Amino acid sequence: MKDRTRARGIALQALYELDITNHPVGKVLIERIADSELDENLVLFFRSIVLGVWPIRQELDSFIAEHAPDWPLDQVAIIDRNILRIALWEFAVADDTPLKVAINEAVELAKTYGSDSAPRFVNGVLGSLADRQSEITQYLQQIQSQKTD
Repeated sequence: MKDRTRARGIALQALYELDITNHPVGKVLIERIADSELDENLVLFFRSIVLGVWPIRQELDSFIAEHAPDWPLDQVAIIDRNILRIALWEFAVADDTPLKVAINEAVELAKTYGSDSAPRFVNGVLGSLADRQSEITQYLQQIQSQKTD
C-alpha cells in the first residue's frame, strides 16, 4: 500500500471513530499517530485530512446528499460517508490532490474498508460531484476560512 494511501486509511479510521463516539479530536489524533508508524510528512497529511474534514463535515454531507438522492445520508454506511468526505475535501478544498487521484484513492479505500457495493457507490457519487468541482470548491473554501477565522 502506498504511503499516502495508508495515511488516508488512518485518517478514515480517525474520522470513523469521531463519527461514532464523543472522543475529542485531539485525543483521537494522538492515539492514531501513536498506533501508526507514519513518518513526519505523512503525519502532517493525516492531520490535515482529519482537521480539514471534521469541522466542515455537515457542509460536505449536504453536497454528498444532493448527489446520492436514492440514499438518505443517515442510511449511508458511516465508513462510506467518511470516504466520500475525504475525497470531496481533497479535491474541493485541499487543492493538492488531482480530482482523478482523489476519486481513485476513495475507490481503493472503499474496496479495503467498505462493503462489496461500496466502490461502485463511492465512484458514482464522486463522479457526479466532480462535475460541480469549481462551484463546490468556492463554497467549501469560503466555509472553511470562516470556521478557522
